[in-house]
Amino acid sequence: MNAALLVIAFVLSLFAGRLVQLQTIESGRYTAEAMERRLQRIDLPATRGDITDAQGNPLAMTVEARAIYADPSLIEADDRQPVVNALAPTLGLDPATLMKKISKPETRFVYLAHGVRPDQARLITSWDFPGIGTLPEYRREYPNDSLGASVIGFVNDTGKGAAGLESSMNDVLAGRDGWQRVEISPGGQHIPMGKDQKRPSEPGRGVRLTLERDLQFKAQEAIEKQVKASGAKSGSVIVMDPRTGEMLAMASAPGFDPNQYAESDDALWGSPLVQEAFEPGSTGKVVTAAAVMEKGGVTPKTPYTVPDKIKKYDVVFRDSHPHPTERLTFAGVLATSSNVGTIMASESITGQQLHQTLRDFGFGAKTGLPLPGETPGLLKPPGQWSGTDRYPIAFGQTVSVNAVQMASVYASIANGGVRVAPAIVAGTVGEDETFTPSPAPERKRVISTKTARQISDMLEGVTTDEGTAPKAQIEGYRVAGKTGTAEIVNPRCGCYDGGGYIASFAGFAPADDPQLVVQVVLQDPKRGSHYGGDAAAPVFKDVMSFALQSEKIPPTGSRPPIVQIHARD
Repeated sequence: MNAALLVIAFVLSLFAGRLVQLQTIESGRYTAEAMERRLQRIDLPATRGDITDAQGNPLAMTVEARAIYADPSLIEADDRQPVVNALAPTLGLDPATLMKKISKPETRFVYLAHGVRPDQARLITSWDFPGIGTLPEYRREYPNDSLGASVIGFVNDTGKGAAGLESSMNDVLAGRDGWQRVEISPGGQHIPMGKDQKRPSEPGRGVRLTLERDLQFKAQEAIEKQVKASGAKSGSVIVMDPRTGEMLAMASAPGFDPNQYAESDDALWGSPLVQEAFEPGSTGKVVTAAAVMEKGGVTPKTPYTVPDKIKKYDVVFRDSHPHPTERLTFAGVLATSSNVGTIMASESITGQQLHQTLRDFGFGAKTGLPLPGETPGLLKPPGQWSGTDRYPIAFGQTVSVNAVQMASVYASIANGGVRVAPAIVAGTVGEDETFTPSPAPERKRVISTKTARQISDMLEGVTTDEGTAPKAQIEGYRVAGKTGTAEIVNPRCGCYDGGGYIASFAGFAPADDPQLVVQVVLQDPKRGSHYGGDAAAPVFKDVMSFALQSEKIPPTGSRPPIVQIHARD
């Protein structure tokens, strides 16, 4: 009996000792662990800045949304499957992943979804599932759907810019997220802690573009229509102010809807106007014209006897179509887009002089627009040219540019020989609506005013009935421009046979007081004519006509110059 009492007394002493240990020595640790389970850090998302057009119309905007979270400790095992059955299809979640998240009873807080529309969040709240709640946050919306998507880009499901300006200017737009530590009551309520347990969020800055929404819509509508009609692989339209370098429209087709980016081909998420390089073909002849007139003594009336083909070393170069030998002025060479005549004129300068003029006009260098993945195109130094490279380079082959580079060439001529670096960001807007303009773009004279004027006059000859682009004519306005029909390299043979064509037209109006430049590029049109004067010039006319009216630019009323096409012996 005494032995049994001793054993009982010994066991009780052990319990008493453990109780003392728990209540005194280790009580602090257990209290801390319990508090840690109740304390959670929640995000305070920053409001992302809007992207607007030049007039402040929203192109990308931040709207209210909800985050859906779970407190797994409050979800009974028998309730987990009903929660999964309801939330997974509503939020588009994987049922297995969702089940795993809510099956951790030792966890007090886990995010289930972000960017949920308020009406969806209200529906979920109405189901009154224990342990399921919502928190305020934001999501990105694109109110014009696919309009300008290749420029604007999109924000992905993690809240970061993933394409276009949303990506390249993410640091400006995103702001800085904040956080707050909260205590979760036994019933799942969030109890905010003191000020020292919170870092407020800082909103991002808005970005105002130089694009004009209505003009962007017209350009996009026109190129989408022509890509479909011609069976082209893709196409683009640029509208630019040559005096300021501002991009007024940058449209490409096919495109995508950034609101539903995950449902589109990720190959469409880029910015083809700066990412895709192409050989400009005859639109590049204006640079050769500038070089020979500035450095080779050539004038618009310099005569040439032009056959339809010419042999240089062991290579024969041809015009786009057979024709009898003609006596053309240099203006006539440009107006009829003769490759042979351009080669003959280019022999008045050195390869180094031609290369330097191409560089001056922006070939081989990025434009500097804040769009991701820009290509500088291809322009090898003369030391890397083969014996015959200088000849196709003179008429726009074996070199490549992106669409903005080429539009900038025509803007430089339209602006009297002064190249203004292309710009698309007008400035940024703070939380208090204060506008901070972007730095003025770089300006550089590349050719003389006289040469620019003479080239402009010659380009008016292109749009006459004797030129290659009468379909670019706009009633009442003087129009200057140039067609391009460039061959595409066939990757199967590394040659031009069977590679298709690039049809393009670049021009400006009014020709004697240029205020707008429009460039159209079609990649490999399959139906109808593949010539720039047929496939691209009508799109130019459509977009330029709309732009002149929307910008309220009247005709100048002046008479166009008489461009002498044929040489007089």
